[in-house]
Amino acid sequence: MNKNLNKTEGKGIVVESLSWHPPKNEKPVLNNLNCLIEKGNIYGIIGPNGSGKTSLVKNILRFIEPEDGNITLDEINLKHYKRRDLAKKIALVPQNTVLDSSFRTYDIVMMGRIPHQKRFANASETDSDMVQKAMLLTDCYQLQDKSVATLSGGESQRVVTARAIAQDTQWLILDEPTSSLDIKHQLELMDSLKKLNEKKGKTIIAVLHDINIAAAYCNRIIMMKNGQIHSNGKTEEVLTKENLNNVYEVDFEILENTRTGKKYYVPYANDR
Repeated sequence: MNKNLNKTEGKGIVVESLSWHPPKNEKPVLNNLNCLIEKGNIYGIIGPNGSGKTSLVKNILRFIEPEDGNITLDEINLKHYKRRDLAKKIALVPQNTVLDSSFRTYDIVMMGRIPHQKRFANASETDSDMVQKAMLLTDCYQLQDKSVATLSGGESQRVVTARAIAQDTQWLILDEPTSSLDIKHQLELMDSLKKLNEKKGKTIIAVLHDINIAAAYCNRIIMMKNGQIHSNGKTEEVLTKENLNNVYEVDFEILENTRTGKKYYVPYANDR
């Protein structure tokens, strides 16, 4: 990979004039989108269904190719990354994952180490250590010898998250990571992501439907509407009544948690 190719000033992920629509649909899902995602933060991507959140993530991961525009990572155009090199930079926790039922849970998490291993090489001590730490962090170490076929939806989600953490990348992208988890494990997962950010310097990007989880754990918010970035910035600057009302087309009440001092957001029906 030529590190002098297509440099863009600044460190992080830079999205410029990005447009994309599905092959069988002329209507753009992403429409001339521009966005800067800086290293060292926890980003929450929020917005209504169909606003383009998952499509943006898929473009960043090169699962789909944009029609127009460019995305750079660490000053290199994404199209110049080999898949293996990109997998050393970015790990993904997908929204829906079908796991091969013939594998043990431990084996699934060990798959996160593949980008770092030589072909046909056995797992190293470092690989085993990373897997153990990832499974402990996501509260699935006790499941290591279980068949994937026996896992609940929430357990599977924690295992897939452990796999991504074991990949040990600078960037960790999660697409609706809390959707199949109970409240306890939602909070534990977000606590774990916060620790990865604070102690390891990992940059977290999470597509979230729960505005209050985003507000509690993310220090940056990307708010999307109609395939574009409506707002991108510090959480308290983006999550205003005006922005929320405009993007979600319902009224919000912003209250304060007397225990934590943090704001929380309550939507209510209106006559729009």
